[in-house]
Amino acid sequence: MFSVSYIRFRKHYLHIPYLVLAVLEFGLLYVIFSLQSLLFGLFDIGYASVSVGPLASLLFAFILSCGTLAMGGYFAMVHETFSSLFFRTLVAYCFVGGIGLTLLYVVFPDADPGSTNLLWVVLMASAAVIALRLVFLRIVDSEQLVRRVVIFGSGEYAGALMDEYQQNLRFLGVRIVGCIPDSQTSIVDEAHLLNVPNDFYRYCREHRISEIVVAQQERRRTEGAWSLLQEMMECKLRGIAVTSAVDFYERELKKAKLDLVHPSWIVFSEGFKGSRSRAFAKRCLDLAVSLSLLVVMLPFIVLTALAVFLETGRPVLYSQTRVGLLGQEFRIYKFRSMRQDAEKDGKARWASANDSRVTRVGAFIRNTRLDELPQIYNVIRGEMSIVGPRPERPEFVTELKTKVPFYDTRHYVKPGLMGWAQLKYPYGASIEDARGKLEYDLYYSKNHSLLMDLLIMIQTVEVVLLGKGVR
Repeated sequence: MFSVSYIRFRKHYLHIPYLVLAVLEFGLLYVIFSLQSLLFGLFDIGYASVSVGPLASLLFAFILSCGTLAMGGYFAMVHETFSSLFFRTLVAYCFVGGIGLTLLYVVFPDADPGSTNLLWVVLMASAAVIALRLVFLRIVDSEQLVRRVVIFGSGEYAGALMDEYQQNLRFLGVRIVGCIPDSQTSIVDEAHLLNVPNDFYRYCREHRISEIVVAQQERRRTEGAWSLLQEMMECKLRGIAVTSAVDFYERELKKAKLDLVHPSWIVFSEGFKGSRSRAFAKRCLDLAVSLSLLVVMLPFIVLTALAVFLETGRPVLYSQTRVGLLGQEFRIYKFRSMRQDAEKDGKARWASANDSRVTRVGAFIRNTRLDELPQIYNVIRGEMSIVGPRPERPEFVTELKTKVPFYDTRHYVKPGLMGWAQLKYPYGASIEDARGKLEYDLYYSKNHSLLMDLLIMIQTVEVVLLGKGVR
């Protein structure tokens, strides 16, 4: 049953329901573009007759699928109402997809069906895809198609996992049947506690359990716990998956739960590997993307500099010391978005919500990320990458290394202009936020690849357009 499982591609776990949805949408877009003349006639829409080839249909489907990915459509729809799904699809197709198709037809003019035809086919595609998604969500949400999971443990780890389940996991085709206590101390709600089964394997078969997640608070060989571990070994040998809580978090939520991470997980895991060939390829990609961005964004760079100067004068640029690869410090550059006296006492401060130090122009360039454009220079110099953990100030790093476990691990990857944590976590301005972002930075450090970098670049479009994670 495809909708209850996942596949592993290189180091990444891909949820099959989303892959199937992406394939269905791509096919639907291809068919709509290919049969546009027939559809226009069916709905009595005036159109200019054009010759549509397979390549034009493929390019149309590809660009609009990238628009969906850029707007987070494959990951956000399960949390959305119909109105937000409608809005997101229109933005993905009519705005992001429209820009992409316009640029595409400059290169491939023969694939252009004409502006009027294109407008109608995009509107038809939007309506068809929204209908497909509504049907798909009803099917995926069916109790007959979900993965049924049991948690072994009832302490803080299991409690945190249950909280994540209520917020996210229910929409990923997972149903947590309950928690089997591993000790007398339990913080899990009694409604979610299960009786310890006499025969673990038989219990799993009777209740259609496909996976056991081990979230023990302590790994002591108590009599009952050790007996259950032997039974879980039998379950695994007989085809029922047994997974540690940290691996379950990584696979399902694309982060490393900090409370569950221990040094042996970093040492013995398949990730966290350096590679000269990958470093060279990443550097080539960084140079190609940064130089292209510099050319495309040059008019915006000039206009932003002019706007900052006209509002508050010089200096237009603002620089700070940040901590980069292997703890080396470097100067990062931004367009100044705060008053000149924002830190007149010389003390580093976290940015706060609705920060009074931010100017009017500063608020706009922060929301649109235009203030980050000078960091293209840092990428060209090799101090930063296009994708990686965001570099932090030395004053904050010194504090965070003492208060957040494994914080220094993020410095074994070159910092980036955009990153996985920026996509998944709101703006970080506290110790607790730093912990939350580190969980995603750890995941990136463990699993980063060129494919993941490309996906992060595409999905960052949503962050820029919707102004997510800005203070």
